Amino acid sequence: MITEHAWLPVTPGREEEFAAAVVDALRVIESAPDCHGAEVRRQIEDPSTFLLLVRWSSVEAHMAFRATALFETWRGLTHPFYATTPTVTHFTEALARG
Repeated sequence: MITEHAWLPVTPGREEEFAAAVVDALRVIESAPDCHGAEVRRQIEDPSTFLLLVRWSSVEAHMAFRATALFETWRGLTHPFYATTPTVTHFTEALARG
């Protein structure tokens, strides 16, 4: 299992609209094959920045999602709010826990 981290830079002044839209957008992602859950968090220091965390079976599963109609639905719900292009990276499972 891997975790996708996506920094979502929302246009200032549109944060609340985005927060409302992302509720439906998360349902779209979570309906994708090999998705094991998703959440969005808001940055404290910069409230226009959000962090999307999605647990996928593999990077390949995430890439397969990006080639589907579900991804286009996600884009339609979220991309109108972005100030710039999101930055997406992938992380392994936890190496250690405290």
